[in-house]
Amino acid sequence: MVFSSNPLALSVPDPAFESWLRNKGYLEILDQRTSDLHRLSTSTSAAAAVQSSPSSSSSNAATATTTTTIPYGLFISLFSHLKTLFSLLTLNPFSKLTSDDFSGDTPSWTNAFIGSFNSYSFPTSPAQARLRAHENVKRFARNYASLFILFFACSLYQMPLALVGLIACLALWDVFRYCGDRWQLDQYPVFRQTLVRIAQCTTAVILFFSNVQVTLLCALSVSYAVLVLHASLRKLTPGKQSTPSDRNRSSSKR
Repeated sequence: MVFSSNPLALSVPDPAFESWLRNKGYLEILDQRTSDLHRLSTSTSAAAAVQSSPSSSSSNAATATTTTTIPYGLFISLFSHLKTLFSLLTLNPFSKLTSDDFSGDTPSWTNAFIGSFNSYSFPTSPAQARLRAHENVKRFARNYASLFILFFACSLYQMPLALVGLIACLALWDVFRYCGDRWQLDQYPVFRQTLVRIAQCTTAVILFFSNVQVTLLCALSVSYAVLVLHASLRKLTPGKQSTPSDRNRSSSKR
């Protein structure tokens, strides 16, 4: 959002104001403000380019100037978008992710996670892309985990041999646990440790020959691509939406 000038208000530098918004948790305002400032600067630059053209020139010269200005602006815009996309390759969206982000409730898939068409916009800078990615990954961590499980299940469906190998590994460890409880292998730690090592080697061989690692790699690649694109294109929203019950509760306290 763009704040209009107020002569009665104190003048606050933009970096200080953005730092205050970040510290107070108003990330959605910071995200919208960054987009508005970029849109305003783009329109101002276009208007300045139009005004800089000589008014006394002929129509052919004006047409040539316009034709030269439009491809130049498109090139600058395309270069800026490519720079932002390449910055996503060096982004680590899990740097601020904690285990507490998986303990809450799963956000709604329709309203919160997907949203509407107006809920998406291309980030105007790599800094805005990083801000969106880190914040959205923390908010939608459970949704992204569910998508990974879904993609992994679809990959196993496309590769039946990997599915059979995974089931065989699970059955192997279930049989080992059953035999350990039945034969009381805890009383023989050396023998039990030897059986564990043998089971681990057998599991590695089964996973390798059944190409489970390929299935896992495909699921991770697709999930990571969807995560980075969605997290960077999804606009930030307030962390907690106020509900009518919350407003009634706050008004009753007053």
